[in-house]
This record gives sequence, C-alpha cells and structure tokens, in this order.
Amino acid sequence: MPEPIDFYFDFASPYGYFASRRIDELAATHGRTVIWRPVLLGAIFKVTGMKPNLEQPLRGEYLVHDVGRIARLTKAPFTYPDSAPANSVAAARVFYWLTDEHPEQAKLLARTIYHAHWGEGRDIGPAGTVVEIAAGLGLDRAAVAAALQDQDVKDRLRAENEAAVDRGVFGSPFFIVDDEPFWGWDRLDMLDRWLATGGW
Repeated sequence: MPEPIDFYFDFASPYGYFASRRIDELAATHGRTVIWRPVLLGAIFKVTGMKPNLEQPLRGEYLVHDVGRIARLTKAPFTYPDSAPANSVAAARVFYWLTDEHPEQAKLLARTIYHAHWGEGRDIGPAGTVVEIAAGLGLDRAAVAAALQDQDVKDRLRAENEAAVDRGVFGSPFFIVDDEPFWGWDRLDMLDRWLATGGW
C-alpha cells in the first residue's frame, strides 16, 4: 500500500479550509489515504519568526481579498469571520482526543469546525463553541469539555506541533507525500500531478 499523505493545517487558516474540502478526494484518485494533522501556526511562527498574515501590512489586505476570490472560484461556503485570526487550540485538542480511536469521525469534526468558522463566520476560539459543534455530531458534551483540559491531550497537541516543525512544516496547508513537501492550497494541482507521474 502506498504511504498516506500527511495534511498539516491550522483551523485559523482559510487556505487550510479550502484544502480540507479537496485533499481526501484528490488522494483517493491516486489510491492514497490522508492523515489530518492540525497544528498551531502561532507556535510555529515562534520558530520561523513570521507573524500572522493579517498582522502584516499589505499581505493582510491581500489575504482578505484572495480568500473571497478562492471561495467564489471553488464555490465554497464562505463568511469572513470577525474573529480572524481565531485561537484554534481547543479545536486542535478535541481533534487529537478523538482521532486515534475514531479517525473518520475526527475528520468529520474537523470539517464541521472549519465550516463553522470559514463557512458561517463563527468564532471557534471559545472552548464552549467547540464543545457545541462536537455535541452537534453526537459527541458527549462532558467528555469533550473534559478532553480540552486533559493534560495528555494538551501534551499530544504540543508533541504533534513539535513533530511538524521537525518535518519542516511552516505554514497551512502543508502536505507531505513520500517525504516530498508541498506548501499552500495553490500547490494541490502540483501535488495531484506529482502523484499521477511519480514525481520529477
């Protein structure tokens, strides 16, 4: 079996949102699966020295324009959230709490959180919002709330973030296929061709 594609993303990233709508289908056409790996760009930026796009002159304004354009192009539900850039810690924690035993349910949860934030414009930063979204998928509210405070879950997210940095991940979305890195939503077509041809 070919190796799965590692898909790194931050829930606060609109480009990660657009990638999340396509990556599994793209992978399936090449007989691949996808391992979803949420990360915290804030922690990664401490390594790279970068700042969030929205805090950068010119680049922030361009991002706001660009993501609306991508949404229209791809017909993705899109409502720019007033809370951007959101704090994605709670969303990432609940994903890792769920993914080992229920990976497909964790992916569904990730897609639902992404839609709530970028499709509906909701603030996903508050833990209560993440609990509510998870409960809407049938997950136990108390269990999700407890998971968000569980030290093992906190440590897992920290370890995943560190492992991502060790692999060279510095943005969202970021894909690694057979040790080949691709950064950005606009690299999906290149990734598609790489998989189709075996690389170049």
